[in-house]
Amino acid sequence: MTSAALRTDRPGRKELRRILAEIGALSLDWMPSFSAVDRAAFLPDLMWPYDMSTRSSVCVDRRATPDTWYAAADSNVPIVTQWDDGTHSGGDPGRLSTSSSSMPSTVFSLLRDLDVEAGMRVLDVGTGTGETAALLSHRLGQHNVTSIEVDATVAATARDRLFKLGFRPEVVVGDGFHGYAAAAPFDRILATVGLRQLPMEWVAQTRRGGVILAPWGTSYGNADAVVRLVVNGETAAGPFTRLVEFMKLRAQRGPAIRPTDYLSAGPLEGADQSTVALAEEDFLTGQFTDLPFVLGLRVPHCRQAVADKRGGERPVWFYSLIDASWACVMFRDGQEHASVWQSGSRRLWDEVRDAYDWWKERGSPEVTRFGLTIDASGQRAWLDDPAKESWPVPPMPV
Repeated sequence: MTSAALRTDRPGRKELRRILAEIGALSLDWMPSFSAVDRAAFLPDLMWPYDMSTRSSVCVDRRATPDTWYAAADSNVPIVTQWDDGTHSGGDPGRLSTSSSSMPSTVFSLLRDLDVEAGMRVLDVGTGTGETAALLSHRLGQHNVTSIEVDATVAATARDRLFKLGFRPEVVVGDGFHGYAAAAPFDRILATVGLRQLPMEWVAQTRRGGVILAPWGTSYGNADAVVRLVVNGETAAGPFTRLVEFMKLRAQRGPAIRPTDYLSAGPLEGADQSTVALAEEDFLTGQFTDLPFVLGLRVPHCRQAVADKRGGERPVWFYSLIDASWACVMFRDGQEHASVWQSGSRRLWDEVRDAYDWWKERGSPEVTRFGLTIDASGQRAWLDDPAKESWPVPPMPV
C-alpha cells in the first residue's frame, strides 16, 4: 500500500468522518481509532463497491483509476473484496460475494453498541479485511483482541496488513461459529458476519455480564437485525437494535432453492387456489423494513422470493425448507384481490398471512420491540417482554 493510502487527512476521509459523526454512528470515544485506522490501508487494489440502491457491484482498480478507488474507499458504502469463496478471478463480479469491507456507518454503529471499556477482551468473528480488528486493537490494546476467519487466504492477507501497520491482534483460522475457546473468556464477542443460529459456544466463552453483538436473521430472506445479547450464566438475551444485511456465515447460507424441484412435486395447475384482499404495497414493504424480518421470525423454514413485475403482475413465491411445499401470491396492478396458489403438506401462504395478521393486530411493531433469548434448549424470539409473549425459532435445517 502506498503512502498516500496511509494518510489520514484526505478530503474524502475527512468528509466520511463528518458524515459518520453527524448520523451518530461514530461516537466520540471511537474518533481517535477512526483517525488511526485508515480503511483504505485494508482494501485490495481490485475491489467492487456495492451500490445499495441498485444492489449491484462495479469493479474499481486502484492501479487504473486511483482517484475513483480512493473515492470509494472514503465513501459510506460496503465494498466486496472476494467472490465465490476465492475461486473467482477477473474484474466482472462473481456469483456470490463472500468477503467484504462493511459499510463504515455499520461498522462504527456496531463498535458504539459494543460498549467497550479499557482492558476488555474481545473476540472478532469474521476477520475479513482486518479493519475491525485494527480498530479494536487501537482502542483496547492488541493483546486484548482475537480475530477468527474461516478462509485461510483472507486471514493471511488481513494478518499481513495488520502487522505492516503495527497491529498485532491474534488472528486465527477457524470456524467462528464455534468461537475460540483457547482465548476465552471474552468480555465481548462481535460478529461482522450474518448468522441464522447463535451458538451456545459463544455464551460459554463470554463472561457473565458480557455482551454478544451479532447480525442475526432467518431463512425467510437475506435481511438481518443486530441483536445485543447480555450473557447471564448459561443463557443470553437481549433486543434487536436495527435492521442490517451481512454476508452469511458460510455454514449458514442455507440450501439453494430450485423452483423446478417444487413445481415438479405439485404443478401450478394442481395447486389449491384462493384469493386474498391484500395490496402489494402493504405486503412488499421493501428492503430494511420491519415486516419481512417479522415474517421470518413467525414462519420457520420458509424462503420468500419476490419476482420482477411484468405486465402489471408480480408473483411472490414461498418455499418450504423442510419439504416440497410451496405457495405463490400474484399481485396485479389495479386489483384489490390477489390470487393465491398453495401445494404440499404445509399451507405456506396461510402461515405467512397468519403472521402478517398477528403483526398488524399488535400495531405493526418495529424490529426494536423484538428480542432473542438463547440457552441450551435453543432460540426463542419475543415481543417486548420474553416473559409475556415468546415463541421458539427452530435452527436452520441442515
